[in-house]
Amino acid sequence: MTTTAHDITYRLEQKRRVQADFPGPKSVALTERRKAVVAAGVASSVPVYVADADGGIIHDVDGNSFIDLGSGIAVTSVGASDPAVVGAVKEAVEHFTHTCFMVTPYEGYVAVAEQLNRLTPGDHEKRTVLFNSGAEAVENAVKVARLATGRDAVVAFDHAYHGRTNLTMALTAKAMPYKTNFGPFAPEVYRMPMSYPYREENPEITGAEAAKRAITMIEKQIGGEQVAAIIIEPIQGEGGFIVPAEGFLPALAAWAKDKGIVFIADEVQSGFCRTGEWFAVNHEGVVPDIITMAKGIAGGMPLSAITGRADLLDAVHPGGLGGTYGGNPVACAAALASIGSMEQYGLNARAKHIEELALGKLRDLATELADRSVIGDIRGRGAMLAIELVQAGSKEPNPELTKAVAAACLKEGVIILTCGTYGNVIRLLPPLVISDELLLDGLQVLASAIKANA
Repeated sequence: MTTTAHDITYRLEQKRRVQADFPGPKSVALTERRKAVVAAGVASSVPVYVADADGGIIHDVDGNSFIDLGSGIAVTSVGASDPAVVGAVKEAVEHFTHTCFMVTPYEGYVAVAEQLNRLTPGDHEKRTVLFNSGAEAVENAVKVARLATGRDAVVAFDHAYHGRTNLTMALTAKAMPYKTNFGPFAPEVYRMPMSYPYREENPEITGAEAAKRAITMIEKQIGGEQVAAIIIEPIQGEGGFIVPAEGFLPALAAWAKDKGIVFIADEVQSGFCRTGEWFAVNHEGVVPDIITMAKGIAGGMPLSAITGRADLLDAVHPGGLGGTYGGNPVACAAALASIGSMEQYGLNARAKHIEELALGKLRDLATELADRSVIGDIRGRGAMLAIELVQAGSKEPNPELTKAVAAACLKEGVIILTCGTYGNVIRLLPPLVISDELLLDGLQVLASAIKANA
């Protein structure tokens, strides 16, 4: 099933509209209020304040309407006000907002665990634990791996992003803004080279060869028998939407299994239909020992999870996993509704349709701008797509152009996000329920912005 605009009823008109005084007076006033009370370290990409959102549109407090190509960083895949999610949240709130599952449990937590055990890769016996954020899920996955294996070392990869807590900062590769001056970091974290096809010194290197390169370094620098876990994003997020060469992930997973290492797939950004499969590892048939999830799991409500082999998670002593708000009942209700909408709308197929539609337009643009040579690479899967911008005639990153394009898009009513180790990647994460017409309009604005600034 491929969802189209005709299959979904939108509450708000799905059109962009930006007034001449953008940002408007109400957003300007809110910015002044914010400066007096919100810490400067919390940054926002867009200088407007949201009043309403639905489908692929965000309305601000001044009456402007923006095409949303960011989904709150891959969170609102079913839209920011999906009727099923809204209804489930309202019903849950009417009964109770919290009891703490560790004190007086409730069915919603169990039901979410059942769904995640069903949807995640592999037919082995599984267990699930619910938390609040992606970083919390990653921390707990590492805890489980260390306890279950009796080992300490954890392997992460170049360009990785795993969170902002102390351990996850250590796992994250990019210093600014995530790590600078926040150390010292958690020990026993080791970084290995990623498969980054566009930037490989040897463009002919295969995924299996890139995996062997990393494995050789692990064996030399750590020793396979000392490694508790390998953690990797199947498609890297903040690092630049890097899709490793085919064969890289399977080779790593096979070696980890041979060495008794827990293979953790961090699917916080790439999970829940985002890439055209329930999880990005499905594209190559990789079955992780543990998978971390958040973002798209609950339609915008704060929820995260780890799902993994029963023997690993059950190895932890009672009370060793949990948290006051983990698996909040309202968030669980939202997750169940969100998963239901994903299946009802066929959002895996919808993501593949978005990929087909968007890649065609982006590749046409690259051909049109071939003489300027500023589009270095177009990559991604499903509705997780990227354009890497470079200095003309080279592979030198071009973060200045990237910022200019994002600003130009915003001025025309299109919200896009940037990312990448070098700050030179435009990432596209539209809601999976966006209409074709709205998506094409947003892509046209993006194309015009690149052409005008290149």
